[in-house]
Amino acid sequence: MGESRKVRALSLLSGGLDSLLAVKVLQGQGVEVVGISFVSPFFGSANAEKGAAELGCELMVVDITEEMMGLVKGAPHGFGKQMNPCIDCHTLMVRKAGEIMRERGFDFIATGEVLGERPMSQNRQSLDTVARGSGFEDLLLRPLSAKLLPPTRPEREGLVDRDRLLAIEGRSRKPQIELAEKYGIKSYVQPAGGCLLTDPAFSRRLRELLKNEPDATARDAGLLHLGRHFRLPSGAKAIVGRDERDNGRIAEAALPEETLIVSDITPGPTTLLVGGGSDEDVKLAAELCATYSDSGGEEVDMAIRRRGEEGRVSARPRPREEFKKFKIGG
Repeated sequence: MGESRKVRALSLLSGGLDSLLAVKVLQGQGVEVVGISFVSPFFGSANAEKGAAELGCELMVVDITEEMMGLVKGAPHGFGKQMNPCIDCHTLMVRKAGEIMRERGFDFIATGEVLGERPMSQNRQSLDTVARGSGFEDLLLRPLSAKLLPPTRPEREGLVDRDRLLAIEGRSRKPQIELAEKYGIKSYVQPAGGCLLTDPAFSRRLRELLKNEPDATARDAGLLHLGRHFRLPSGAKAIVGRDERDNGRIAEAALPEETLIVSDITPGPTTLLVGGGSDEDVKLAAELCATYSDSGGEEVDMAIRRRGEEGRVSARPRPREEFKKFKIGG
């Protein structure tokens, strides 16, 4: 008699405790689990990579930037407290995972969702909405709350033992913390800790971007990570570095046709004028750069690259209060 076929699951892995525990529960039943993590300008895979290493499981990383840009511009099920379209985001991730499950021969998909843990995005109605909207409702297993939900196909067909799944419910983290001790899990991130869309300062910047630039691209969203942002009277945007690391990242992000101003003699910021800007925009950007330098009020001589040509520009700092009305977010 031949060996029985190994059951294989594709499990959403964020690096948070719930997602780690969901994998552990399945591994405890002999299921071969591969993690899947999604990346965009709003969240990355670093925490998932750490989690996969701790679990000893393979991790797939999938870019969903274009889909996420569509959701932040208009989420069918709305947003949370900030710019987080959690229900539509979860639906998208489960649908993507389901498509890969089907293509690569996995038996089902799993998530670490816990019934009632998040009042808006993990209540019973929301979980049902995600499952139905994904198109993979009967192949979506939530191991941590499975006993509180209708049996799915992998349970009905005996691919997993429903009796050995869990019935965790509510906002208390005590059951998960006890399980983490049982499984020896010591390192994990806090819930939603890796998603910038839950951050108030980032969300303010994103709202402002979409209001002023409805056709904003993924690159525009990516720039929201960097420096101090200012919307100039013309509508152009200037980004002013906060520290040396920030300055380096801004310089790397600048396109050849854009305007980059660097306070290279007097210690100070690197300033990017997104899109290049008019002569008046360049003048204001230079004044911004001088204002946030360590000039002590003296005129600042700075390097400038504009439309691919390099040169020098000088500007005198203004009181920072004068630029406060142009500043965006945190």
